[in-house]
Amino acid sequence: MFSSPLVLQIPSSMQMTDEQFFDFCQMNRDLRIERNKFGELVIMPPTGSEAGNRAGNISGQLWVWSKQDGTGITFSSSTGFNLSTGAERSPDASWIKLERWNALSPEQQRKFAPICPDFVVELKSSSDNLQTLKEKMEEYIDEPGIQLGWLIDRKQRQVYIYRPGLPEECLDNPASVSDELVLPGFILNMSKVW
Repeated sequence: MFSSPLVLQIPSSMQMTDEQFFDFCQMNRDLRIERNKFGELVIMPPTGSEAGNRAGNISGQLWVWSKQDGTGITFSSSTGFNLSTGAERSPDASWIKLERWNALSPEQQRKFAPICPDFVVELKSSSDNLQTLKEKMEEYIDEPGIQLGWLIDRKQRQVYIYRPGLPEECLDNPASVSDELVLPGFILNMSKVW
């Protein structure tokens, strides 16, 4: 088993359509597969138990808030989104406003939805490269519809905050993270993440 993502370069003559990529992922359900904007397949190793627990905690906190707030829905790390660049990405946790989600057809909602979430979270695991994750966050933040992204580096106890049109911001060892403009009332308790 490999410990860092495996990147497969695909010749342009063999590039998959969105439909073919979706089918490919369904046939290989045991693999965590993304496709970057260059058409390369990124096969990621399963996360370790500790990182999986922390990612689950982030998703859980976001889900509880979302249910109480009622203006959007949350998605787990196994959800793929088809971005405008042609990339298919799966953030560790994400949230989409209901009106944007409901504007998609039922068929679009069943597959890798052609939408970038309003809010995405990536949690750096021990096998992740920080620079690669930052590039992924930049890819998200350039997408139509996104409003906020958080990249959490547990080892360094840092949270990188991404907003469209603004420079990256880094918080050192915050007790909590929030953004009242995008996620009113949501406070991510970092003691459950660190």
